[in-house]
Amino acid sequence: MSAACVLLQEAYGMALFRPTVMRERLTDLTPADVSALGVDTLLLDVDNTLALHHAPTPLPGIAPWLEAMQAQGIRLFIVSNARGSRVAPFAESVGLPYFSLCQKPLPFGVNRAVRRLGVPKRRVLLCGDQLFTDMLAGRLAGVKTLLVNPARPEEKWHFRLRRRLEQPLLRRYRRKEKHS
Repeated sequence: MSAACVLLQEAYGMALFRPTVMRERLTDLTPADVSALGVDTLLLDVDNTLALHHAPTPLPGIAPWLEAMQAQGIRLFIVSNARGSRVAPFAESVGLPYFSLCQKPLPFGVNRAVRRLGVPKRRVLLCGDQLFTDMLAGRLAGVKTLLVNPARPEEKWHFRLRRRLEQPLLRRYRRKEKHS
């Protein structure tokens, strides 16, 4: 674990990275789950959550899932660290509003989306595939979080390093989830 992560863990405990809920895939989240969490707004990460990295189209099952969520009155908004040139065409293809360059794990992009939507933070769920970016940004912004497994392992070294650092925390969270 990196020195920064150790300091944050000591200061805030493991809860700072702990997702509110975990699912295998985003499409495993149902409208009933959303309602049970007391939320009506989903902030969605793109890469490895809605689509493969740099893919112009959503993962299989995502388009009908998005439609089903919207049909239930659930608001959807994309918050991505990727550049606008990546996010804009994807967001347009699925018909969702978005913010790019959100700088997660900093909470600014999440807070900006919440303000734009005009919803209370307690009604928002941030959905993503990374503990140290998505989950931390959501926790720092004060919204609930959903962690999904990445659609495909990344190839760049910094993603592989981040995934390796996440593993001890993920094992701990999964153990606790089984016992609760």
